[in-house]
Amino acid sequence: MKKMHIAFVFLLVLVTSKESFGQWVQINPNLQANCFEVSGTNIFAGSYGGGVFLSTDNGESWNPVNNGLDLNVTSLAVSGSNIFAGTLTGPTSGVYLSTDNGNSWTPVNNGLYTDIVSLAVFDTNLFAGTWEGVYLSTNNGANWAFSGLGLESITEFASSGSNLFAGGSVLYLSTNNGTTWTESELGMGISDLAVSGTNIFAGTESGIYLSTDDGTSWKQANNGLTNWFVLSLAVSGINTFTGTKGGVFLSTNNGTDWKEIGLTNYWVFALFVSGTNLFAGTYGAGIWRRPLSEVITALDDYQATLPTKYALSQNYPNPFNPTTVINYSVPKQSFVTIKVFDILGREVITLVNEEKAAGEYSVNFNAANLGSGIYFHTMKAGSFTDTKKMVVLK
Repeated sequence: MKKMHIAFVFLLVLVTSKESFGQWVQINPNLQANCFEVSGTNIFAGSYGGGVFLSTDNGESWNPVNNGLDLNVTSLAVSGSNIFAGTLTGPTSGVYLSTDNGNSWTPVNNGLYTDIVSLAVFDTNLFAGTWEGVYLSTNNGANWAFSGLGLESITEFASSGSNLFAGGSVLYLSTNNGTTWTESELGMGISDLAVSGTNIFAGTESGIYLSTDDGTSWKQANNGLTNWFVLSLAVSGINTFTGTKGGVFLSTNNGTDWKEIGLTNYWVFALFVSGTNLFAGTYGAGIWRRPLSEVITALDDYQATLPTKYALSQNYPNPFNPTTVINYSVPKQSFVTIKVFDILGREVITLVNEEKAAGEYSVNFNAANLGSGIYFHTMKAGSFTDTKKMVVLK
């Protein structure tokens, strides 16, 4: 879901030096990627003016896959076998859909304001951030409806439990799947958002802000950051990465401290984790890759911290009113879903629906809109399925 931050792009000054930073490897110096998405073993990179590129070999090689696509790509999103690309400022800009791994693209813009700044998929809902605000599609882009925020340009989305966040000139919150939005306490421009368990990170030109209470309150978390102009965020297990106008930084303690891990001469517009590698999209130096084991800890220690099996924990507290936390483990990169059902088997909400790297995770569930009773949360990842019972007691 990472996208190009349009407000910054037209202010860039070309950087041409080709330095080596630690064990970062420059895997493609010419591909100026501003967003990434993973679908199975395929990695997609979006480039403004270059379209979409596909790598099937962990980033070693990249091939353009632009048949039928407007090339001014700002954002990517994945929902099952559907790949979505958002484009901007072209005569045919809008949202495009590929169902064949990018081999061909079809515009899906019925009812949609065409210029797209950001895209995100939560459960079966596709959200588009535009210069006009938020649009929502519940049928894979076949139809769109305006979801609010007037003339606000939305640059990023994130989801934490039943809360949906949209970042623009300030941060907005929706607790009803985008039907209505309220302005959060964080009243400044948002460049990126990331969720790590119960922690929500917001990137701004004044550094990182952290919320541990579902976005109700925020505090700065910049200790160790030598550049506070944040452009990108990524999460892998307990590790949070941020890309700035001056390099990449890592926090292993929920933003309490940050450590610089390279690329200090570059603006890092996009970060993502695939398998055991961290990827960075920079301006002026293309795509870089670095093993997670190098930047987190020694390899043996790193592997020892990874879970060895899938696991879904009992929520805590239980019974609860209205919030509870669900912990789960992923031993290898997998597409994970966690859904809540009522006692009749009807789906209540999807809490997790995305690709996850190996690690330990947690997710909040807020049952403020539900009545007292018995509910179930079910996790699916690959062939693994597990269900736990929980009780809402009001």
